[in-house]
Amino acid sequence: MSLLFRLIASWSAAGGALWEKLAPRCAYTGCMHAHSRWNRMRRRKRGTRMQGSWYCQSECLEHVLVEILHRERSVPRLELVQSHRVPLGLLLLSRQQLTAAQLKSTLEAQRAAGSRKIGEWLQQLGFVTEPQVTAALARQWSCPVLRTGVETLGEARFTGIPMLLLEGFQMIPVEFVKSTSTLLVAFSDGIDYTMLYAVEQMLGCHTQPCVVSPAALQKGLQALAQRHTASDVVFDGVQNGVECGRIIGNYTANFRAEEVRLARCGDHLWVRLERFRQDAVNLILRVPAHITTEVELRPFEAAAV
Repeated sequence: MSLLFRLIASWSAAGGALWEKLAPRCAYTGCMHAHSRWNRMRRRKRGTRMQGSWYCQSECLEHVLVEILHRERSVPRLELVQSHRVPLGLLLLSRQQLTAAQLKSTLEAQRAAGSRKIGEWLQQLGFVTEPQVTAALARQWSCPVLRTGVETLGEARFTGIPMLLLEGFQMIPVEFVKSTSTLLVAFSDGIDYTMLYAVEQMLGCHTQPCVVSPAALQKGLQALAQRHTASDVVFDGVQNGVECGRIIGNYTANFRAEEVRLARCGDHLWVRLERFRQDAVNLILRVPAHITTEVELRPFEAAAV
């Protein structure tokens, strides 16, 4: 008899797992739509996934987005700490590419002007060349210098990263190795590992950083901008989390996105809408650090059955 009970329990568990796959529950705890399995199954194709959870419609997604932004706002943002890295001037000095007197006069000029990086001042004063600064920067960040393929920089076919973020973070995709799902990304002014992590989460790949000269990067970005055909939609000056949630919810519904991915990139929120057998759509929302979420979302309407 116990064997029969175990079989029944096993079949019941398998049936429940199958139902959860065919008719998943909305992950928003306040959802008031489609509680029955049959109604959930009907809405399955209209739902959207985000961060591993499924939401039956855009209103549920909006509520969760506001909650995410509220939690993110309450966590203090940590700046990228570089204090453990040897200063660029000392690296050049140790490699005998710069004298102590030259470094002192450069620091005085930088201090008097109150702007621009020391590498730019060193080049302007004629003490070092751009390749020397680039090599020292690569040594500072323990990354290789991109020496081959510089002429074709900006011709990469992998353009999943929005142009606004590429220009803002002074980075450019160089090459995508499909066999290992690895994207080589070049920087000209230090490596932003937070941005690299965002790229990995948004595009589902591994990243490998390298350093390239500022002149080569700018030339590459210009060439990439001329070829860039992705559907990037930019919103500037989003005032609160509710507005942000509604924008994402509306675009998710209009484009019938199957999955929503999002990552904070400096002052911008990068949202990627994945669609079935179609190119993804990137939304870039400029979201200030003091974004508020006090405004109430519109109430749910009665669920249609």
